[in-house]
Amino acid sequence: MTTTLSQKETRPGTSSEDFSAFLGTLGPIMGLFLVVAAFAVLEPRTFLTLDNLQIILLNTAVVGTAALGATVIIIAGGIDLSVGSNIALCTVVIALCRLHGLSPAVAAILGIVAGACVGLLIGTLVTWLNISSFIVTLGLWGAVRGLAKRLAGGSEISTPPSWISHLLQMLPPGQRWMLMPPGVWLLVVLSLFVAGVLRYTRFGRHVFAIGSNEQTARLCGVPVARTKVMIFVFATVFAGIAGVLQFSYLNNLGDPTTANGYELNVIAAVVIGGASLSGGKGNIFGTLVGALLMTVVGNGCSKVPRLTNADQDIVTGAIIVAAAAFDQFRQSRATAK
Repeated sequence: MTTTLSQKETRPGTSSEDFSAFLGTLGPIMGLFLVVAAFAVLEPRTFLTLDNLQIILLNTAVVGTAALGATVIIIAGGIDLSVGSNIALCTVVIALCRLHGLSPAVAAILGIVAGACVGLLIGTLVTWLNISSFIVTLGLWGAVRGLAKRLAGGSEISTPPSWISHLLQMLPPGQRWMLMPPGVWLLVVLSLFVAGVLRYTRFGRHVFAIGSNEQTARLCGVPVARTKVMIFVFATVFAGIAGVLQFSYLNNLGDPTTANGYELNVIAAVVIGGASLSGGKGNIFGTLVGALLMTVVGNGCSKVPRLTNADQDIVTGAIIVAAAAFDQFRQSRATAK
């Protein structure tokens, strides 16, 4: 069996597989280029500025960090609809910790732990009760948001300034040498880390195996139940980190209503980046391009006066449907030959 597997891994891809991979890499980049070009033509004075570029990168850092974890979940054949609520919960936990005198570092860690606890709950319900992740996270989408509101007393929580607020703020003139805010650099480092985990670790191979064919993975000795729990905990750690970045972006504010609708942007970013909703496929570079594309769409729509929030929602929905249709097209080509 080992010999056969090695031969299969070193075998050149078919023309259909090569074309599918080519589309998966080029498609998101071309989409991003076209969207940027469109808004550059519509609003060149407000869209094509260095300050607006920084704003786009700040927003991308939050969505992109959360999308790193969502990529792992979707590759494994699952989905997380509670990521926006989880981010809001994390900002509230961090704010409460700061109000009780804990240091910024400890508060940030506890915020990330809160996100991981949500993942542990999801993984436990999915594996022990054999409920689909769609149903579990749909329920937690409201429950986690409600918990955040209860902890915050139904209002925003303002906290004293700390180093956290510098993670995701516009760079002052004296720090332009950094090129990007620290939170954006953090996204780059985390992306390299997740890409390495997926490519070079046993856990990463198990993620792809479960997403490709869960029953076959189980027969091959993969501990499916335990790995699924690890997947959701691992992924929601990044939702917690996104919560820290969102707390910084809100300037030390715990807001139980923040990140509303982020789950759509996160899932869209992953699917646009080449991941398959049926599992087994996905890559971190594509996810980053998808996250950047979704942020550019939101930012660009806000710059065009004649476009409203309703128009932005329509565009976002259309992009999600188009990405899913594109994924279906690639899969049909891959299975046709």
